[in-house]
Amino acid sequence: MASATYALFLAAMREKKQVICVYQGQRRELCPILLGRTGLEEKALVFQFGGSTSEGPVKPGGDWKCLKLAEVRNAALRDGAWHSGQEHSATQSCMKMVEYDVNPQSPYDPAFRL
Repeated sequence: MASATYALFLAAMREKKQVICVYQGQRRELCPILLGRTGLEEKALVFQFGGSTSEGPVKPGGDWKCLKLAEVRNAALRDGAWHSGQEHSATQSCMKMVEYDVNPQSPYDPAFRL
């Protein structure tokens, strides 16, 4: 059974809503792009466009982050522009099994469609 955080991230993907949360003690503003698992551990590949990271403020233009959903705190949805970054060439290594992908032409063959 999926966690409440997993369900919230999935709702954000379906509705194209932003997520605000605390992760590793830092306030984050992000849009989830991939949702899945490595073993039983729920994970999300997100595009973080605001807030801060353990290295400091998010760099201008945003950045890709891999989150362990068990470590996400105080997550909430909010309206706002959807951010998914620019083209990227690196293959994701965040999770072994991609369950959902906002990209309809996903190269990861997600287990479920949005």
